[in-house]
Amino acid sequence: MDYVIFIISLAALIWGADLLVAQSEKIALRFKISEYVIGATLIALGTSLPEMAASIAASYNGKAEIAVSNVIGSNILNITLVLAMVFLLARKIDPHRDFFAKDSSWALFPVLVFTVMSLEDGFSRFDGILLIALMLAYLLFLRQSGPDILALEDEEIEEAEHAPFSWLRTGLLLFGGFVLVIVGAEFTVESASSIARSLGVSEWIIGIVMISMGTSMPELIVSIVAATKGKADMAIGNIIGSNMANITVVLGSAALVRDLKLDMHAYIFDIAVLIAATLMLVFITANRMYSKPAGISLLVLLALFLHHTLSALA
Repeated sequence: MDYVIFIISLAALIWGADLLVAQSEKIALRFKISEYVIGATLIALGTSLPEMAASIAASYNGKAEIAVSNVIGSNILNITLVLAMVFLLARKIDPHRDFFAKDSSWALFPVLVFTVMSLEDGFSRFDGILLIALMLAYLLFLRQSGPDILALEDEEIEEAEHAPFSWLRTGLLLFGGFVLVIVGAEFTVESASSIARSLGVSEWIIGIVMISMGTSMPELIVSIVAATKGKADMAIGNIIGSNMANITVVLGSAALVRDLKLDMHAYIFDIAVLIAATLMLVFITANRMYSKPAGISLLVLLALFLHHTLSALA
């Protein structure tokens, strides 16, 4: 039964992701909003809801390790798995936006802030406020930079202006897409966990690896669907925006619920991998290496991360 639930929930994820991309594209064309801004805000925040739900619940129940490790693991996977799969599966990646000039600092800065905060004994409510303020600064940046990064074909704009548009229909489809993605992710995690238990996999792997992979699944599906439809700006924007939201909104909200007291020295390797993955993202955008070799390089880092995690459990 778990295998049937897993397949159905995965199908719901894919269907929901397709609805999100299609309706977000309509909004971008209709109102001449950059696809990157749509991906980095509306879709990114929506696909980060599973991480937020998991981390807030963990914080409320006094499980600071899960709340923090979920954020670290999800951000690592967003770059090393999600971005890698985008590079490997997309037929052509030629984004209009200069991600290095405009977004590399917003990919790296929250990671550095997170690392500095990690030097303390966990994350306080004050840290949570600072992290959420950082997200507000990012949204303000996108609002100010949005108009000059629009890159749509004239035919697309003309077609969108004459096409029938209904906020009610679009809003309902967007909501339906979010529900399918989030609920699909939840049942995918639960069914995968049940399958893992039946195969004798430890609870630690289920909690750290499986939850991180499960909550990163919406980003994975949405980004792949967007990339295969030629919406590279939306796909990469979703990844950068989701990582930004994970560290600022997800971890910040969890810290506001309860101080996250824990010894971050236990996560030195994980934090190092997070920094390395982010630096690889900056390097890729700086050199516009949107290619399969770059995707393979990211998967190598993922393999090292998983090997170290599994070896520590042996």
